[in-house]
Formats: sequence, structure tokens, C-alpha cells
Amino acid sequence: MRILVLKFGGTSVGSLERIHNASKRVLEKIREGYKVVVVSSAMAGETDRLINLARQIDAMPSERELDMLVSTGEQQAVALFAITLQKLGVPAVSLCGWQVPIVSDEVHTKARIKKIGVQRLKNLLAEGYTPVVAGFQGVTESWEITTLGRGGSDLSAVALAYALGGDCEIYTDVEGVFTTDPRIVPNARKIPVISYEEMLEMASLGAKVMQARSIEFAMKYGVRIHVRSSFSDKEGTWIVPEEEVMEKSVVRAITLERNESRITIVRVPDRPGIAYQVFKALGDAHIVVDMIVQNVSHQGYTDLSFTVNKSDAPKAEQIVRKVAQSIGAQEVVRDDRIAKVSVVGIGMRSSYGTAGKVFEVLYRLGINIMAISTSEIKISCLIEDKYGELAVRELHSAFIEEGEEVKVLNEP
Repeated sequence: MRILVLKFGGTSVGSLERIHNASKRVLEKIREGYKVVVVSSAMAGETDRLINLARQIDAMPSERELDMLVSTGEQQAVALFAITLQKLGVPAVSLCGWQVPIVSDEVHTKARIKKIGVQRLKNLLAEGYTPVVAGFQGVTESWEITTLGRGGSDLSAVALAYALGGDCEIYTDVEGVFTTDPRIVPNARKIPVISYEEMLEMASLGAKVMQARSIEFAMKYGVRIHVRSSFSDKEGTWIVPEEEVMEKSVVRAITLERNESRITIVRVPDRPGIAYQVFKALGDAHIVVDMIVQNVSHQGYTDLSFTVNKSDAPKAEQIVRKVAQSIGAQEVVRDDRIAKVSVVGIGMRSSYGTAGKVFEVLYRLGINIMAISTSEIKISCLIEDKYGELAVRELHSAFIEEGEEVKVLNEP
């Protein structure tokens, strides 16, 4: 069987009309000879609506109950999708995550996939049915419903494509992956082909097109991904191994992440084991920490800062305040008005001067850098949120619009 997994994001199924349009795309692929498995997100805005309801009751609701609540969004969407396909003459069956099953660990709100049962899906495909699977959902071995983190439907789709030996198409509201957010820079360019490594950095640094963990999974297992628009027939962006990328730009894209908070522990005793106590407590609570900065010690004390996702910030602050009290720190300060601007490109591995150019652009704009984080293919700077879009526009101008392109010559 030629198997194709089609994933539709929230905007692609945001209304009955859009579900109908998505269903017609499924029908087209079936007519091309594919056996199709559909993965659907919840309808646009539904997950946020459900989370807001829970937080009106409790600012920090039980994560188990939160998973139970928000997973209903995908269940609604897949049922409506299956009904629409049936109306178009396509035999379809909607399935929740536990009915596949997609088995996860027991970490609520950000579970990781442990194993996938594919026999039921293969049986349905062999019998001529199109399974419509609820993305984002998992189930523990003790039958607890879990969710795979925001954007987890991407992970569901990539994992199913791997398990079934098929390809994966991600349908969204944009025509692919762009050099930056087109809402900030209208002349941002679509990237035809991008490496797993670059896409993973972009996704983890604020690009909203794909969930970072889904790219990590695709890179590990070699799943090729085609990101394209639900509202256009144009070719989108292929996410592939690095060796398949012809043009290795020094800087491929500029990203902006506004969904982080900085937590600072002021006047921390500078002695061995302090950082361990802080980050062990956060790790035990399954909180992912990003940038970490520790100042130079002065009179036996220092300041320790780090960033976390804003959704984790209240819980992280609560944990850190307890640790700070136990180690004798002066106070804990949380700042939600920050942004992280980054430049990403696999060509940075073999180039020089990129960091200097980034810092020059920010200097000329009068933007102070609070923290810096680097890897072989990225440079990230923590800045005030109010300067985020300005920094993106100017960095895009400096690195993308003024950058050199590879030209292919036809003559010998």
C-alpha cells in the first residue's frame, strides 16, 4: 500500500466549510492511488477556549484534568471530519489516540510517545476505510489520557507516518516555511527545501509552523515532511536530511519567540551544588529550561537567571521560590516582557563574522542584549519584548534580503 498521512491544523478545520475543503483534499489523494490516514487538530481556538475555562476555576488546574478536558477538542474535530468524508462517499472511521493506540509516558500536558499500535489502522486501510485520528492525544499503559504538548498533532502525524512506512504532509494556513514570519516581514521568502537541523532550531526558537518535537522525531527516523497550505495547490516546503539541501545559506531564517519568561534568583550564595538544587527541582517537575546565565561572583554571591515557557512560568516560579528560601537567596524576580530573536542556518558552521553582524544590527538599533545562546547553527539573543519585531525586520534585511543566492547556470 502507498500510505500517506495528511495532518490538518486548527485553521484548516476551523469551520465546517474548511473541514469540507480538507476532506476534498483527502479525496484527491485517494483518487491518486494513496491509502490515506488523516490526523486532525482541534478546530481553531478550541484548545485555548477550554484551557481558559479551566483557569477561570483554578489558575493552576490539575494537569491530569487539563488533559482530559483539552483532548475533547480533537475528538470533536475528527468526528466532524469523518462525517464529512462519509458525505463525500469516502468510508471513514474516526479514532481517538487511545483507540489506535498511541501509547505515551505518564507526563501530563507534554507526554512523550513510547509505542504505536498500527494493526488496527492497517486493517482499516486494507478494508477500504480512511482512518481519521485525533492528533495531540496519547494514552498511558494504565489507560490515562495524555496530550503531547502544544502542536502535538504534528508529532502524532510524523509518528504514524513512521510506524506505517508512509510519507507525511502537514497542511496549515501558510504555504510552507518562510525565512521569517510574513506578518512581521511581508516580503519574507518561502524556503523550498530545509534540513531537519535548521527546522528543529527554528521550531524550538519560535517558528510556529511545526512542533519542535515532531521534527526531532522525523530526524531520528528519517520521515520526510511536506509542509503546505490547505488553501493553495502550490508546492510547499520539504523538510529533509541535510545532504539533500543544495543551498547551505549562512543564515536561512530569523525567528522570534515571545512565549518565554525569565526568572532570576537574586543574590544566590556562590558555592557548589546551588545550580544543581535549582535545576533538579525544575527537572523533577518536567519543566524545560532554556537560556541560563550566571553572573560573576561578587563577595560570595551571584545572580542566576534562566528562561522557561510562559505556560510553565507560574509553576516554575513557585518551585524556585521554595528552593531560593532553602538556599538563602535574597529574592526571585519573574519577567514576562522578554523576547528571543535568533538567526538560524547550517552555513554558520563554516562561516565567520555572523555573531558580530548580529550584535552590530542590535547595537545600531539601541537594543540591549540580556543573554546570548549559541549552537553550531544558531545565535539567539534575549531582548525586551517591545523591540522584538524591529529586531526581526532589521536582521532579516541584513542577512536574508541582502544575502547572496546560489545561481544555477544552464550553459556549459
